[in-house]
Amino acid sequence: MLTFLALTSVALLGIVPEQSQAIAIYTGWERHALVGSDIRLSCSFFSWRWTSEDVTFSWTYRPDGSRDSISIFHYTGGAAYVDNKGPFRDRLEFVGNPGRRDGSILLKNLELNDNGTFTCDAKNPPDIVGRPSSVRLLVFEKVPIQAGVITGAIIGVVLGLLVLIVVIYYLMRFLVARRVFSLSVSKHGKKKKEGSQQRQIKV
Repeated sequence: MLTFLALTSVALLGIVPEQSQAIAIYTGWERHALVGSDIRLSCSFFSWRWTSEDVTFSWTYRPDGSRDSISIFHYTGGAAYVDNKGPFRDRLEFVGNPGRRDGSILLKNLELNDNGTFTCDAKNPPDIVGRPSSVRLLVFEKVPIQAGVITGAIIGVVLGLLVLIVVIYYLMRFLVARRVFSLSVSKHGKKKKEGSQQRQIKV
C-alpha cells in the first residue's frame, strides 16, 4: 500500500505544471557616443533555470521629449527581427548570445536624433515575470574642446604634484640618512681621538 501511494505521489508531481519564478534584467544606466559612431547596448538577465530554447529579447525606444515608446527589435524562436518601420531599421544589428543570456544590440552611425531611452525585456520560459531594464543614450556632435583642455590640465597638475611629492619624499630620506651617517662618523672619530689621548697620558 505504501509503495502504491509513493508511486502515485511521484506521478502526480510529474504532471504538476512547472511554476514560474522572477527574472532579473540588467542594462547599463547611461551611455555616451559621438555622431557617426557605433555603440553597443548591453542586456542580460538572471534566472534560476537553465536558458530555455524559447528565450526571447525585446527592445523598445522612447525618444527624448516623447511619452511613447516604439518597438525596434525582437529575438524569438531562435531568430532576430529588426522592426522595418523604426528609426533604426537599417542601423541596428543583434550582437548578443541568447545561449549565454545576452541580448545586446549594436546601433550604427548614430545621429543627434537618436537621443533617448532604450528598454530591454527578456523572457526565459517558464520564467516570464520581470521588470524591463532601461538605458539612456546621449549622442554628442563632438567633444567640447574647452572641456578636454581643462580635463587634460587637471590631470597634468595632479600627476605633477604626485611626482613632486615622491621626489621630495626620497630627497628627505636621503638628507636624513646622510645626516645620520655624518653624525655617526663624527662620533666614532671623537671616541677614537679621546682613546688616543688617554693612552698618551698613561705613557
